Amino acid sequence: MSKESTRGSEARSSAVSSASSLPPELVQAGWGQFWSKREGRYYYFNKLTNESRWELPVIGMTHDPLTDPLRINTAACASEGLNDQASASLDSSLGQSGGDINPVMAALKRRACTQLFGGSSKRAHLGYKPFWNFEVPSNAVVRERAPLHLSPPHPDIEAFRYDQVMKLRQSYQELCLHQEGIDAPIDSLNRWLLERKVIDRGQDPVLPSDCTPEVSKSLVHEIMNDIPIKLIRPKLSEDARKLLFKYAEGAKRLVETKKVSLESVKIVKQNVEETFRWLRSRHNVSFEDYLERLTQLKRRCEPSIYEAAEASVESVVRRIYCLSVESCQKIGHKTSEVLRAHNIQEGSPVPEPLEPRLTQCSPVQLSIPSPRMPYVERVIEEEVVSLQYGGETLTINQEHFWKLEEIYGLNCQDDPRFDHFLARVWCLLKRYQAYFGSRPNEGKGNQGALSPALMETLHRVFNVSFECFASPFNCFFKQFCSAFPDTDGYFGSRGPFLRFCPTSGSFEANPPFSEELMEATVDHMESLLGETAEPLSFIVFIPDWRDPPTEALIRLESSRFKRKQFMCPPFEHEYRNGFQHLPSARKEMNCKAVFGTLVVFLQNEAGYAKWTPTAEKIKELVLASKT
Repeated sequence: MSKESTRGSEARSSAVSSASSLPPELVQAGWGQFWSKREGRYYYFNKLTNESRWELPVIGMTHDPLTDPLRINTAACASEGLNDQASASLDSSLGQSGGDINPVMAALKRRACTQLFGGSSKRAHLGYKPFWNFEVPSNAVVRERAPLHLSPPHPDIEAFRYDQVMKLRQSYQELCLHQEGIDAPIDSLNRWLLERKVIDRGQDPVLPSDCTPEVSKSLVHEIMNDIPIKLIRPKLSEDARKLLFKYAEGAKRLVETKKVSLESVKIVKQNVEETFRWLRSRHNVSFEDYLERLTQLKRRCEPSIYEAAEASVESVVRRIYCLSVESCQKIGHKTSEVLRAHNIQEGSPVPEPLEPRLTQCSPVQLSIPSPRMPYVERVIEEEVVSLQYGGETLTINQEHFWKLEEIYGLNCQDDPRFDHFLARVWCLLKRYQAYFGSRPNEGKGNQGALSPALMETLHRVFNVSFECFASPFNCFFKQFCSAFPDTDGYFGSRGPFLRFCPTSGSFEANPPFSEELMEATVDHMESLLGETAEPLSFIVFIPDWRDPPTEALIRLESSRFKRKQFMCPPFEHEYRNGFQHLPSARKEMNCKAVFGTLVVFLQNEAGYAKWTPTAEKIKELVLASKT
């Protein structure tokens, strides 16, 4: 029994019904008056239809879901002419995650959702063109798989997880500042989360807890790049002069305060003194000369600086991982506490099918039933939707809210009445808020998406129907892979791409800019292409980083499955804002790419024959990328 219905039943059983004080016609219709402990006032409840009201009911009045104070309304069945037996049958099926739902009854139930959230008539007045196409069916074929053994989202759990992630971010900043004398490199923890999830075998969807090795070499390298000071490209010659002086001074101070060999101390001091003499003896030096001198000093001192700071930096990275493990344990305890409060047993994972059959891919299903969600208040003002729970308000653009409503109705299987919709949207917003970070623009690059015009062209020309890296906020199709199967599965996610194994289909892949994730993505694609004779195609978009080239770029260009490649020059194509669903992005929905984007076609023989990247088709993609 859900928490809210439990509260309702407790309130009714704890007070004597004063039905006798009601008009006889209301009593005959099933109405009674009861005391609400939670609200501290009387309400009216109909035992025949399960309606509840604050005001005295009127016979013959059509029930409005917005006036249902306890959110236990099932009157939509009665208003649509469904009998009590059909309503009870549907309610029974809703108690089991992933159960079979009668589609006719589900459609009738969804009419209540359309009334509750404004319906299509309200969306028709919004001044925007849909930036998605949910009418495209998936051509992805996969092998049947068991439901994932993950806990369903709940606002209390998600709020607790957010606190733990924010504490980890704060600890990371403090460790870098106190131990290394620098601010934590921007977005480095986000890239660490992406890199760790490539190898993590833990259960928490956000924080890593079971990684080998524990120390991330990529995070060590990012911190080391900012030691002794963070280098930012200066604009003026005077700024370049100051930057060179600060770097020289910082390098000298570092080797004097850290344990390092005498030879390293000697090398650094010699180069620093030479730099100081050069600065004293030169005047009216050009901007380029300062930068060249800084590059030389950094190259000569870097080995000694690495020797001096490596052990300390590794201890910071190891400490962050240990704190993450502790946070995962706390989140696990909180999750168990919430599930026990709803009388839900976590149970054991469902075994994978012994002989999995091929099937059209479907959204992720969870083996643990969802607890009853608490009430989340919704307020719409100036095309911004605010969702309020537990004293905290999360906001989303109104058009993205309607998008979530539509994709939820198309993909969610355990909530045809949308009873959990608002709470699950709140959890979704909270999850990505924790994942992005708290600094300005932090995490923005990890959620950038291709433009709708380019996605439309990919579908029309190459029959692309699936995104390998997306989220419910930025997806174009109703089927996609994303980072978080537990929160995103209700909105169409098929789970993380590295655990997604299609045997045929046409896919678009624009992975987050994590070198480890991009490398693992190419390896996974090559493995999939080599295992099937059915048509399989991946159109991959990655940054054209060549100074030095990334391992993913090298592997893509040398892959035996590469059929075609081309490059979109910097500043000549756009990405959708990574925060496009937030009100802060309304005035800047598209962002010019400051780097080139490499587009590579990876296809097996059958995929190449079916979706051949001809010169004419490539030209259409290039034109679409510039719109």
